[in-house]
Amino acid sequence: MIEERNDVLLAEDDNDDVIVFELAMKQANIPADIRVATDGDKLFTMLKQLIPDILFLDIHMPCKDGISCIIEIRRNKDYDHLPVIMYTSHTTDKYIEDSYRNGANMYLMKSKTVQELSANLKRIFSVDWKRNMYFPPKQNYVLS
Repeated sequence: MIEERNDVLLAEDDNDDVIVFELAMKQANIPADIRVATDGDKLFTMLKQLIPDILFLDIHMPCKDGISCIIEIRRNKDYDHLPVIMYTSHTTDKYIEDSYRNGANMYLMKSKTVQELSANLKRIFSVDWKRNMYFPPKQNYVLS
């Protein structure tokens, strides 16, 4: 049996957060090829090259922040089937509301441990994104 790998694009400028994310993916036993965009401009260059199966998008990045990126992504029909998970340490209602209103699929809080992040990643990857673009009700939008 061939294991299907997920093409994951992580827009994250903090290398420590990238390492934690990669460890959590491995611990969750989610087969994936993870590409990293270190700023908003690189993100769009990478999206033009290959649209991933799923995008994890940090809010605070150089060049273009995550809120600007989600707005631009949702305005482009090429990305209509791209699940976007905001991946951030910001808990303020403004960021949650802005990302929700502008079309992010979920809001994933950066976890304090690899185990917590691993559990949340399992929840995210349990959604069949290829068949169903899932936009949860607001009360189920934030994973922490």
